[in-house]
Amino acid sequence: MESPPELSKAIPPDGPREPILTLPGALSAFVVLLAVVHLRVLLPPELENWTIDAFGFIPKRYDSTLLAIDFPGGAGAKVWTFVTYSLLHANLSHIGFNVLWLLPFGSALARRFGAIRFFVFMAVTAAAGALAHPLTHEHGVAPMIGASASVSGTMAAAIRFAFVKGSFLSFSRGDADAAARVPALSLIRALRNARVLAFLAVWFGVNIIFGLGSIAIGTDGASVAWQAHIGGFFAGLLLFSLFDPVPRALPEAADASSPDVPNSG
Repeated sequence: MESPPELSKAIPPDGPREPILTLPGALSAFVVLLAVVHLRVLLPPELENWTIDAFGFIPKRYDSTLLAIDFPGGAGAKVWTFVTYSLLHANLSHIGFNVLWLLPFGSALARRFGAIRFFVFMAVTAAAGALAHPLTHEHGVAPMIGASASVSGTMAAAIRFAFVKGSFLSFSRGDADAAARVPALSLIRALRNARVLAFLAVWFGVNIIFGLGSIAIGTDGASVAWQAHIGGFFAGLLLFSLFDPVPRALPEAADASSPDVPNSG
């Protein structure tokens, strides 16, 4: 009697592939950080409110033309709140919404940049969102919290390479690391790309529809305004090249939408 054949262990000819949505370490650490910071909701109400005021971004903190208000945190808060506000969220659904958008775009960017560049990028885009917010909230006393500006920055940065052939949003791609490290388009070429322009139209359309006021994140009046979204988005789009370690695509390189480029499958 023949012995039963061994179970086959099929391996793709080009080696095993990592699932495209497996979270990289840097993004996983960022999500864990958001969750740990959110444990502030377990604090007594007075201390929780102090935390929001000390680490949330408050435009009035920088306003010396009106009646002075002593906000928690003192002079130091005028510096750290440009970033720390992005780590605070009103509730789990607020965190979940931001994390949901970070899954595709943040994952690709974290793989491409590496941990240090990724965290610095998140801080820079958060600061850009904070700088944009007072343009229409110069005397605002309501703390702005949430990672939406940084999330918008990752989306803007990712579209510089997202539609290139082999990338994570293209029809032909390899493993997650390879898909995140395809050569990016220059800013000029990106702004001439039909898919990038369509993405920009949808993104700005959504912000115009839902962000002409503020996106409420709780009953205490704190919000992430559409100005912060746009500030983070433009920072991600314009500053991407300063963080990108991958050599730029050749001028003649075609993106995934080009009909004359054969699909490698």
